[in-house]
Amino acid sequence: MKVLVTGATGFIGRSIVDSLLKMSVSVITMVRRYSDDLPHVVEQLVVDDLGTLISLGRPSDLSQDEMKQVLKNVDVVIHTAARVHMMDDDVADPLAKFRWVNTTGTIGLARLAAEAEVKRFIFLSSIKVNGEITSLGKPFKSDDCYVPDDPYGLSKLEAEQGLLEIAKQTKMDVVIIRPPLVYGPGVQANFNLLMKLVDNGVPMPLGAINNQRSFVALDNLVSFIIHCIDHPKAANEIFLISDGEDVSTTELLRKLAKVFGQKALLLPVPIDWMRFVAKLIGKGDVTSRLFGSLQVDSSKAKELLGWKEVITMDEQLKKTVDAYLNEKAL
Repeated sequence: MKVLVTGATGFIGRSIVDSLLKMSVSVITMVRRYSDDLPHVVEQLVVDDLGTLISLGRPSDLSQDEMKQVLKNVDVVIHTAARVHMMDDDVADPLAKFRWVNTTGTIGLARLAAEAEVKRFIFLSSIKVNGEITSLGKPFKSDDCYVPDDPYGLSKLEAEQGLLEIAKQTKMDVVIIRPPLVYGPGVQANFNLLMKLVDNGVPMPLGAINNQRSFVALDNLVSFIIHCIDHPKAANEIFLISDGEDVSTTELLRKLAKVFGQKALLLPVPIDWMRFVAKLIGKGDVTSRLFGSLQVDSSKAKELLGWKEVITMDEQLKKTVDAYLNEKAL
């Protein structure tokens, strides 16, 4: 089997590549810049702009026809490359930029893959397609209908719709996966910030948060992606995936503090006060992530495909913190 992985130097993509190589699968990667960090056995295609799929290749550029020739030897495409959600996006037209990369680029690559007779296209979408907040005890399901107003989520939804249409028109099937927040060794952004705050013993006013949020360990997500490579029942399906263990923001911070060998310094400040202050300083959108619930129902992955988690939240948190501390010590 030969698999093409896009976004192969990223947090999720690199883990997928490593897992495939352990299975002795032949791997081609699509990256924005040639990387010396990828194993030498991995072929690299450099793509400057996923929206055009023209400026490809190393040492010389590839045309779309040449790209199709590459894809003729590929069985499965795992597409993780994307323009990711950013809290402080200073682009003049964020939706157009998200669409160019996440929608146009995804659909363009999928069409080339279908024309080259690739068997399966696995697309890493986002739980933002479902929305930002759930009612407590009422998790998102894969067949929920919702149109995101967030540019990133909308670009992912439009990509999904384009992929499902391609699947109807061609022999290539697609698999769509919508993960919530992914954590694991090397995680960045808000999760990395939380680790820094806990590590430095910073008191936080988050000791009375009673929400419920789903997360997915990097090991569990990659395991599920690999599971979908050739499972016949995964064809043209949408899956929500998580660890199956929902926790509150307060519980998550306590779990992190325990791994660090510390006591969490969490102050039980009323949520209404924090919401009010957050709005005053223009950070009202942050409160939904800290205080709101976001639960996903991943039972479809287990019941339809027979998949099960390969790691617990506590085990993955330990691996994540260990990697953070090793990086800090360098």
